[in-house]
Amino acid sequence: MSKKDITEVKDLDVIETPAEETAVEAKDEAAVEATEVEAAEEAEAKDEAEAKDEAAEEENYDDKSLADLVGAMAEVLSAEVQTTLTKKVEGIKTSFYKKLQKEKNDFLTAKENAEKSLEELENPFQAVEDSFKDLYGQYKKERAEFNAKQEQERVKNLELKKAVIEDLKNLLEKQEDVNATFPEFRAIQNRWKEIGQVPASEFRTINETYQFYVEQFYDKVQINRELRDLDFKKNLEVKQQFCEIAEKLAENDNVVDAFQQLQKLHEQWKEFGPVAKEYRDDIWNRFKAATAVINKKYQGYYEGIKEQQVENLAKKTALCEKVEAIAEKEIKSSNEWNSLSKEIEDIQKEWRTIGFASKKENQKIYDRFRAACDKFFERKREYYTSYKDSMSDNLAKKTALCEAAEELKTSTEWKKATDQFINLQKQWKEIGAVPRKKSEQLWKRFRAAADEFFAERDKNVKPENNFYANLKAKQAIIAEIKAYESVDEAADAQALAAFREKWEAVGFVPFKEKDNVNQAYREAIAEKFPSANASRGGAQRGKGGRRQEAPKSELDELKAKYTKLEQKIVTYENNVASIKSSKNASSLISMIQASIDESKAELEALAEQIRELRKKEQEGESDN
Repeated sequence: MSKKDITEVKDLDVIETPAEETAVEAKDEAAVEATEVEAAEEAEAKDEAEAKDEAAEEENYDDKSLADLVGAMAEVLSAEVQTTLTKKVEGIKTSFYKKLQKEKNDFLTAKENAEKSLEELENPFQAVEDSFKDLYGQYKKERAEFNAKQEQERVKNLELKKAVIEDLKNLLEKQEDVNATFPEFRAIQNRWKEIGQVPASEFRTINETYQFYVEQFYDKVQINRELRDLDFKKNLEVKQQFCEIAEKLAENDNVVDAFQQLQKLHEQWKEFGPVAKEYRDDIWNRFKAATAVINKKYQGYYEGIKEQQVENLAKKTALCEKVEAIAEKEIKSSNEWNSLSKEIEDIQKEWRTIGFASKKENQKIYDRFRAACDKFFERKREYYTSYKDSMSDNLAKKTALCEAAEELKTSTEWKKATDQFINLQKQWKEIGAVPRKKSEQLWKRFRAAADEFFAERDKNVKPENNFYANLKAKQAIIAEIKAYESVDEAADAQALAAFREKWEAVGFVPFKEKDNVNQAYREAIAEKFPSANASRGGAQRGKGGRRQEAPKSELDELKAKYTKLEQKIVTYENNVASIKSSKNASSLISMIQASIDESKAELEALAEQIRELRKKEQEGESDN
């Protein structure tokens, strides 16, 4: 049966419930939940159900823009009546703030990735948010005024119903026949039905009082049996229709809608009088059975919602704890900030997939989550502000080093200038990052000055410091050894000592030729002086016959350092050659080249120390 049919049934001309049926119904209804039986609590349950399901029945506004939602709010406020306004307004509000929060998040992400500072970007949402808040404030004001007006109307209706009860009491005092009193009783019933709602706190009392006097009327007035039987028949037909409607509602998959319609059926059921005694229990039990099915489904539906809300709260609490932990981390690098920002964004996406918590907890948990996110991104903004300041300082420092290198590149004080360049290179390494656009440009400027100096220095280096000249000298010594003709043991020993002295006097050769020339030297000595290895005192036998190396001199240690450093430079140069074809290798090559230059400068310093030490040793030998 449709709502229109229910209204038509309600308007049938029937009498109110007599005392005997009222007693039966009151006893049975006590077994049903209070929200179904007590009229005041039914009204409250209906209002609460409507409020809870506004979001489920609201129009879909997800595809509308913020401006469209503001327009929709203005249109609803100008066109809708208060009784249907709340559902649409709350639907628009939910969609508006969901979309506003999404667009704010997107905007914040864009600002964080922008190069210009935060203060230079304006908030584009302020105007539309203020407009929506003004309209929503207008709605709340109008709603409050409407509710106040409704409450005044209920108070007025209460007084009208009290007046009806007084008229009913007066009717009971009359001693007239049924033909005189019954029409007047009917008129009183109709007046009662036409009066609207009363304050919820007075609903039970005023209705119980009215029903009491109705029962008194049936007790005192002798109604014609035919009229009574006809009334019972009409009441039975209406209540059978109510049972059919309730049974169809029990099959309705929309649990909330079924429950709300059931409340209206209960209100209308109470407005119709009794049925014949033999049908009373059956018709009430039939209606009550359908009611129980709907109530059970409705209770299960909201218990499920509550369980889901508890689960949603637990999930959101866990996400809050994750973000709070991230927001408290000590973060030192840009890469780590970016990685954690992505993690926060993923958590925010997960948050949006979780449903609402309970009304009491939902705003609290959201505020907690928003505060943790805000704390993280505020720290990130502070970091990048400081980072930009630091890069500006580093830019100034590296620019100063470039200027110092350019001033130094024309120096002819090779040793002093080399040490100064080494110091500049160390300072360069200790300075942090500079803006990416300037980094390569600065490094090329610094390298150009260093390369110019070292190229000029290499041109002016002394012959004895030339590795290739040393190589030629050692090759000449090897040729002399191979050309030597043995005379006698004493002469051979003297010649061997002379060859060794000449060999040691020659400086270092290019690293890649070192092993070959040394091997050629050893082979030439072994060929011409077979007893040379046995006569050398450079090694001794220790305990157990194991060979022990003689302690190294200072000169040997310097040579060892020099050789190790040469090997290091070769490794660096091989690395440069292997990564030149790699993508984005320029910055890495620059770093390796800086290490090569520094190592070469250190190599020069070691060579100078070796030369000085040899000179001292030669002077000491001449003194002896």
